[in-house]
Amino acid sequence: MLLHQESAIHFQQVNYFIDEIHILKNITGSFPKGKITTIVGPSGAGKTTLLKLCNGLISPQSGTIFIHNKLVTDYEPIKLRRQIGIALQSAPMVEGSVFENLALPLELRGEKLLESDAVHYLEDVGLDPQFLHQNAADLSGGQRQKVSIARTLINRPEILLLDEITSALDHTSLREIEELIVKINRIYGVTIVWITHNLTQALTIGEFTWVLHKGEVIETGESNLLKSPATDFVKRFVQGEAE
Repeated sequence: MLLHQESAIHFQQVNYFIDEIHILKNITGSFPKGKITTIVGPSGAGKTTLLKLCNGLISPQSGTIFIHNKLVTDYEPIKLRRQIGIALQSAPMVEGSVFENLALPLELRGEKLLESDAVHYLEDVGLDPQFLHQNAADLSGGQRQKVSIARTLINRPEILLLDEITSALDHTSLREIEELIVKINRIYGVTIVWITHNLTQALTIGEFTWVLHKGEVIETGESNLLKSPATDFVKRFVQGEAE
């Protein structure tokens, strides 16, 4: 188990219920600062719920969550969500141009995005400046995901949460997004927490991995655990025999 002071996000005996359904059960563990942690597990394991707890979109019924050694409840919600960005599989866009989408995070706090800065963010995610004034509705899936990530980066987050962001992409776009996330992690030191159903991705991109099943953490450790699981469930899961 990682030491508390080394973590970007630390969970201590966290439980989450919806009505009487126990979604997350006694979650304890850490996502290490400055590293890429992947989260895998069958559908319904509680992965997305865990991610929503990280930036205060929902709150646990019991247990404590620390963000950089500070209680998540001590953060102002808006500031917390600037510090912890999130990108989703659907890469939602507002109606309008790529520039209008990129400008949204600053507009929400009464600021304006300079066109020169917008170009910089596009180039950071591997998109040509010519996309700046293109209608966001005309983007391909891979391009939408890159714009979504660029928009998230405008808040200069210290932690980036990713929920199945490559699951709907073709192989070329998938590889481009993987390379982009590794670049963001390596160059900017952003902590990455990435839910993925792709076990090869979890193993090759992740430095650490959590395996969830029915709301419980079954195994955590370096991502090589997927090559030599310690539990029967994870052995069956990586062989495609467990749901």
